[in-house]
Amino acid sequence: MPHITAPDGVRLYYEEAGTGTPVVFVHEYAGDYRTWEPQLRYFSRAHRCVTYSQRGYPPSDVPKEAARYSQDIARDDVIAVLDALKIEKAHIVGHSMGGYTALHVGMRVPKRCISVTAAGCGWGSSADPRQCEAMKALAAETGKMFAEEGIAAAAAKYADAPMRQAQKNKDPRGYAEFARMLAEHSAEGHAHTMFNLQLKRPTLWEMEAQLKKFSVPLLVIVGDEDDPCLDGSVFLKRTVPTAGLLVIPRSGHNIPAEEPAAVNAALGELFAAAEAGRWLAHKSTGI
Repeated sequence: MPHITAPDGVRLYYEEAGTGTPVVFVHEYAGDYRTWEPQLRYFSRAHRCVTYSQRGYPPSDVPKEAARYSQDIARDDVIAVLDALKIEKAHIVGHSMGGYTALHVGMRVPKRCISVTAAGCGWGSSADPRQCEAMKALAAETGKMFAEEGIAAAAAKYADAPMRQAQKNKDPRGYAEFARMLAEHSAEGHAHTMFNLQLKRPTLWEMEAQLKKFSVPLLVIVGDEDDPCLDGSVFLKRTVPTAGLLVIPRSGHNIPAEEPAAVNAALGELFAAAEAGRWLAHKSTGI
C-alpha cells in the first residue's frame, strides 16, 4: 500500500490516478481518501489526481499522542504530500475540515497552489462569539462521543446530522455508502482530530486579516441546506480578493458526492481559468 511519511514520522496513505496538471484532494472530518472517487474518475482523464487519508484515518497512521494533531500539522501534511510526490504546484481541493486546511495551505505556501477550493467550509465559525462557543461545546461533545461510544455507535449518530439529510433523502444509496465508510474509521483518530484540530483551529473571522491578503484563485462551494457553512462561505467571498462563490440549491454538506456533476463542472472551470491566468479576468473596476 502506498504511503508517504510526514516530517514527524506519521505515515499517510495515498492513491493517485491520471497524468497532467496535479490536483490534491483533502477530505472532510467524516471522509477519507475514498470520499473523492466521483472527482478522481472525472478529473484523472486529464489531470494527475492525488487523494489521501489524513492522520488518524486508516489506512494512514493513527497517532496516539494528542500533540500530533492540529490545524498547522494538517496543513503541513498536505505540503508533505506535495514534496513526497515531487509536485511543485497543484490545485488544492478541500471539503469541510479539508477546506479549512486548503485555505491554510494557500496562505502558507501560495507558490505551491495553482488554485484552492473550499467546499462546505465554515462549520465552527461565526461572527457571533456566542455561536462560536456553542459550536465549540458541540465539538467537545462530538469528540467525547467518539472517544467513549466507539466507532459504530458514534459514526451512526454523526452521519445522521441535520446538514447531511439532503443527501440521505435525495440519494439514499450514496448516503448509505458514506455512512458505511465512516463506520470503518478509527474512533481514536476521530476523537483526537476533533479535540485537537477542529476544536482549537481559528475561525474564519479570526483569520480575516490573512484572508484579505489571499492571492491564490479561490473557489468556494456550499449547498444551500448546509446551514452551518452558509455564513462562512459568504464571508469568504466578501473577504478573499480572489474568491468566487457557488451556491448549489437543495443540497447539504456532502456536496462533492451529493452533487458531483455540479461540483465537477465548477472545478473544471476553475482549473482551466487558473491555469490560463484568467480567473480574475472579470474583476470589477469598482465603477
